[in-house]
Amino acid sequence: MRDKLSLCVLVVLFILFSLYILVVQRHQRVLNIVTPTVIQVDLNNNNIVDDGETFCIPSVESFTSNLSKNSAELADSLGISYEQSLAIGFLADDFANKILGGRNIRLKHFEKALDKPDCKYADIYIDKQNYRDLLNINGFGISNGRPVNQKAFESISAKAKNLKLVIMNHKSLKYHTLGCKYGQAAHDAVILLEREIPKEAKACKFCHIDNKLKKYSKEIPAVPPPPNIITDGSFKLILTDFSLILKPDRNCNHAVCKEFVNSINQAQNSIDMAIYGWANIPKVNSALDSAAKRGVKIRIIYDTSSGQKYYYPETLDFIGKYNDVRSDEIIDNKKLTNMLMHNKFAIFDKSKVYTGSMNFSTTGFSGFNHNNVVIINSKSIAEIYEKEFEQMFSGKFHTLKKQTENNSNLQVGNSTVSVYFSPQDKSLTNYVLPLIKNSKKYIYIPAFLFTHTELCSELIQAKERGVDVKIIIDATNTYGEHSAFKRLRKNGIPIKVENFAGKMHAKAMIIDDEYLVAGSTNFSNSGENKNDENLLIIKNPRLTKFYRNYFEYFWKKIPDKYLRYTVKAEGKYSIGSCSDGIDNDFDGKIDHADDGCQ
Repeated sequence: MRDKLSLCVLVVLFILFSLYILVVQRHQRVLNIVTPTVIQVDLNNNNIVDDGETFCIPSVESFTSNLSKNSAELADSLGISYEQSLAIGFLADDFANKILGGRNIRLKHFEKALDKPDCKYADIYIDKQNYRDLLNINGFGISNGRPVNQKAFESISAKAKNLKLVIMNHKSLKYHTLGCKYGQAAHDAVILLEREIPKEAKACKFCHIDNKLKKYSKEIPAVPPPPNIITDGSFKLILTDFSLILKPDRNCNHAVCKEFVNSINQAQNSIDMAIYGWANIPKVNSALDSAAKRGVKIRIIYDTSSGQKYYYPETLDFIGKYNDVRSDEIIDNKKLTNMLMHNKFAIFDKSKVYTGSMNFSTTGFSGFNHNNVVIINSKSIAEIYEKEFEQMFSGKFHTLKKQTENNSNLQVGNSTVSVYFSPQDKSLTNYVLPLIKNSKKYIYIPAFLFTHTELCSELIQAKERGVDVKIIIDATNTYGEHSAFKRLRKNGIPIKVENFAGKMHAKAMIIDDEYLVAGSTNFSNSGENKNDENLLIIKNPRLTKFYRNYFEYFWKKIPDKYLRYTVKAEGKYSIGSCSDGIDNDFDGKIDHADDGCQ
């Protein structure tokens, strides 16, 4: 009898599992909207556009603001100018993004005989509605050279005529009229509203002879970059502006790199570095070589996976120059070894700490990514970091370490500082969560990712009790498997998705003009419970207000439409991402080889 019951349970579980698989397979997420009638769908749930994942909507056409895809012939057949068709296409793209962007959809495939080499034919259903019908009803669908809904099309055309649009070439930072041949020929261009023109952009001299747009651009409220360096007592905080630096380099011209080189040059006895990854920057390497020649002892801890992936392939070459190096590999323990040594800090002469969210890479040292770097001149803080470093250098990583003591509420100059290390301190749950619970005015979060469930819940509660909660998140982490992005937006928290080539790489919280949270710890379960990380909680109104101003600067610069939509990390709407030489979305494709840039 018991065997029969067990068999029945197994059969029921198998049926339920099969039904679950069937539902999952029937619903896939939209990855990219090439045009309103060409949609890329994630069939295999790998978050990358693969061959066979591009679908064309049958029996309908539409205009688009995608310059390489919009049809001049279709515009001519309808008796409208190409410029007008681009404006209509701008509205059509906006409609498609609003309906489909990042959503789960169901596909109804047509016969394979209809498929093109680069596009399969299928109808898309969203919330049981046929997307093709929605296009037609709202005036965007065109069939047999005529609008399916003539009245709605005329209404859209009238609205399009009133739009103030330009072609923005991200590579040259020039903007053009819609009819400008130089704008239409640009490879790294997107159509924007005039009010979204970056302040630093210049008008094309060939199509703006009348200076109308030049005059208009001067009337756009300026969003000047605020100061990016502040010194307060024993602290120096440096912030990087990823909205202005559109391509990484190895020149060491940014303050974060110069400060690092200066610290190396001033070191007399020791430099201890915990690095997640490394890129060879000539001035940095030269400074370290000089330090070694004058007798400075250099020790390095690095992550085992660094150098084996394409993120930081120069790490192994770099550490090969030094004798005192240690990876986080735990012999015969693959589980622990697979955890990350994710720190990015250096200790100089056991008296100065250089730490924050910045990797020692081209994208870090050049200011291409947004990072925060904190430099602390304090023997007491350096001693705490040294204890952590010594544990790791002796081979104790991740869960093998002991908890550091006497590391909370230390008075350093004008600041009260607490230093926490993962995974021993459980810093997000034990120390950041109470700050959120006790917040009164605002919580601003520039973050690479956000997956921590408890922090998410507490932010929602803070919003409900009237705290101003705002988040800027990196474009690569909006629809990850564990991302809290959808949940936070659904509960009314304003989240802007950054639209620049560089990463929003910070892991920071700015709270009530009082507390600043910074360091290497991502707001994730791994950041708290698995990886080697460091996190600072600094109570200092001056430093906190300084970072708040920088957050508000980014908030103004990122268009408000990204409060509703997302943007591809590598694509035409991500400024500079199609000409920076970087694989921004980690799919193995760079610039115009990437589907988002084609």
